[in-house]
Amino acid sequence: MRELHDEPLARHTTLRVGGPARRFVQAESAAEIIDVVRDCDARGEQLLVLGGGSNVVIADSGFDGTVLHIASKGVEVDSTACAGATVTVQAGELLDDLVAMAVAEEWSGIEALSGIPGTVGATPIQNVGAYGQDVSQTVARVRAYDRLTRQTTTFFAATAGFGYRTSVFKQHAPRLVVLDVQFQLRLGAQSMPVTFPELAAAVGVEPGRRSTTAAVREAVLALRGGKGMVLDEVDHDTWSAGSFFLNPAVEPRMVPAGAPHWPLPDGRVKVAAAWLVEHAGIERGFVRGGAGTSSKHALAIINRGTATAADVKDLATLIRARVRVAFGIELEPEPTFVNR
Repeated sequence: MRELHDEPLARHTTLRVGGPARRFVQAESAAEIIDVVRDCDARGEQLLVLGGGSNVVIADSGFDGTVLHIASKGVEVDSTACAGATVTVQAGELLDDLVAMAVAEEWSGIEALSGIPGTVGATPIQNVGAYGQDVSQTVARVRAYDRLTRQTTTFFAATAGFGYRTSVFKQHAPRLVVLDVQFQLRLGAQSMPVTFPELAAAVGVEPGRRSTTAAVREAVLALRGGKGMVLDEVDHDTWSAGSFFLNPAVEPRMVPAGAPHWPLPDGRVKVAAAWLVEHAGIERGFVRGGAGTSSKHALAIINRGTATAADVKDLATLIRARVRVAFGIELEPEPTFVNR
């Protein structure tokens, strides 16, 4: 394990904001993760679990406790023609590295998740998804440490409580600490059906038809890159937490005229948050202090190079207020705020 003190957390988040951690510990195995968690709990010390830092806004005051950085590595594969590929991945592996590996090995089911930053351990927490795929479609089980029972517990897909950007791991945070994730992937170079119209057009198929996993990955990376959603160290337009707001679910009568929307099984309608933001007067490239919206995508709040966490919070508050006034719809942030 690597241990640091007064470590600036801006170095460990994709937004590049966040004050110092009093104690910063990097754990490189599941056993080390459990040891750090048990030690902090036994001493009654505050604990923040941090993966790739892609879905978090940490206050400028930092964190007065231990930040546990998940850096465990390892991928185990059990592949048969009948069952497909059973791939068990340690929590600290990068998601995009796993997607690249799946495409290279001709496994399908996660190709549309290309370019999403962050670690594999974070994916079941938010039920990470994009372009018509989310991890709940391929996760077989998740192994987590339960801080209440002090035991390692296995959650299968049916008991993980997956929903739109949620799961039992999110609902019971910070009780459950993900140790590894097992995926069940199909064998073959053919992609899963491409249901997202924008992606289908990019790969040249009708929605619902298949392409190749390589073509889907290439198209997704291009689409995400065009929206500033592929991290680039030298491009401030990509210094973000991804899409900052969830697409809200509303009653059909509340859908603004012209807004892109999709029906939900419960009778409500999901509305495109990016459309709401832009039509509430917050356009791409909007600037407020050191923060702003991406010049490529209004739903991404970016660090223009000098932003503080306070700048990000102020802009998020302004956007929510503008949308509320314009449409009567409440936007919910997707990132987790720490010491807001």
